[in-house]
Amino acid sequence: MDPKLEAAQRKLTARVMGRPGVTGTAIGERGGKPCLKVYVSDRDVAMAMPRTVDGFKVLVEVTGTFRRL
Repeated sequence: MDPKLEAAQRKLTARVMGRPGVTGTAIGERGGKPCLKVYVSDRDVAMAMPRTVDGFKVLVEVTGTFRRL
């Protein structure tokens, strides 16, 4: 895994986790290129997320709320 991508995910996680409606972050891929993902509980939260972090595109996915089983 690319250390720069991992560092960008850590930076993204520090910036967004703890905000209401943010449920997680991840490293992903889109169109064959690496990206960062932010999982949110509703579409309203998605508008406040960064578009890029350290040159990596940030994609937002509305997942709803996660619950423990």
